[in-house]
Amino acid sequence: MTNIPEKASSPQAVQDAARRERTLHRVRTAALFVVALAAFLGIWQLLTLGYDDGGLAPTPAASWERLIEVLGGAFTHNPPNDVGIFFHLLASLQRVALGFGLAAVVAIPLGLLLGTHRSINAALDPFIQVLRPVSPLAWLPIGLALLRDAEGTAVFVIFMASLWIILLNTIDGVSRVSPLYLDLARTLEATPANRTLKILVPATLPGIVTGLRTALSTAWLVIVAAEMIVGNRGMGTFVWTEWNAMNINSIVVAILIIGVVGFILDRSIAQLHRLTPKS
Repeated sequence: MTNIPEKASSPQAVQDAARRERTLHRVRTAALFVVALAAFLGIWQLLTLGYDDGGLAPTPAASWERLIEVLGGAFTHNPPNDVGIFFHLLASLQRVALGFGLAAVVAIPLGLLLGTHRSINAALDPFIQVLRPVSPLAWLPIGLALLRDAEGTAVFVIFMASLWIILLNTIDGVSRVSPLYLDLARTLEATPANRTLKILVPATLPGIVTGLRTALSTAWLVIVAAEMIVGNRGMGTFVWTEWNAMNINSIVVAILIIGVVGFILDRSIAQLHRLTPKS
């Protein structure tokens, strides 16, 4: 006897199955995260056994207690010495935002220009390739010599750390645009501004977003090192001050806060991928 094919699933049934699959995926992810966290804390505890009496190695319990203390006094503001972690974090974020923003304003238009004009790109590429590998911190003495200002130097270092990443990703994004689109725009006698805004920028947006995301992560990494030298306030200054006082648990807390903020910044820029055109 021939089997009668089952009736095709309804759209509602398909949506319910997809919803169950997403829920199951979230549960698995959460469970794996808890297991990994427990394993990390267990290994940390084993490595620091015997240091509960005020030794240099920070223990999980002591670091947790210090985290509560730091967060409890986060908004303390009695400058110059008694400043809560919130104001250190705010100072670092302001420097990163300014340096990163200036780099994006310079690098994106320049990248579009170099990507669309091969002769200019070929002429400037040697300069870019020579300067690109230089460590951002190597620019710190140059910034201090030119600007004579610690705050401006920190922003300058962030600018140099972000500039090349955004620039090269923008140029690469332009190179991936199909010439057919630009040829069609020329055939239709579109103005250069229209070609740039309506064809080039949307098509290059995935590369630009990738550059912004990588540059922001690098900027956040570099600012901590720069502030250890030039900052009078910031996460780098906080870490250096706590090290001089041999408060290792405070440094663990700072590392945690720096990492969490870096994760949030990365996820924020990653949301721009939703604006990119689908291939």
